[in-house]
Amino acid sequence: MTSKITYLGDLRCESQHLQSGTIIFTDAPTDNHGKGEVFSPTDLCATSLAQCMLTTIAILGKDKGLNIEGSYAELQKNMNPQPRKISEIVCTLYFPGTFTPEQKSFIEETAMNCPVALSLSSEVKKTVIFNYGH
Repeated sequence: MTSKITYLGDLRCESQHLQSGTIIFTDAPTDNHGKGEVFSPTDLCATSLAQCMLTTIAILGKDKGLNIEGSYAELQKNMNPQPRKISEIVCTLYFPGTFTPEQKSFIEETAMNCPVALSLSSEVKKTVIFNYGH
């Protein structure tokens, strides 16, 4: 098993990663009857896209001598009201340093084909903007 999720009441869940013991909480968002004090489940889903992109680039780029330390993403999640689901994830990625055209191509291809990107429904629009030298 990967995790144990417990409903705590008041639209909050506690999720424990079983291998590490790390605990995270989720709330329903304020636009859906929740407190919005922590990530919502759909926030985590959208955030996982950026985390997976950066992690996959780092893993596969290691053998190519590619260092993306200090890179970061800014993310916006857009929701469809009916049925309620993620309609678009806008992810802006920032990579400090200088990269060759080949490295940029590798970064972009790897990001768009990370496991989370490939797992999300094709109905979820993925708008990804790459910025280099930041």
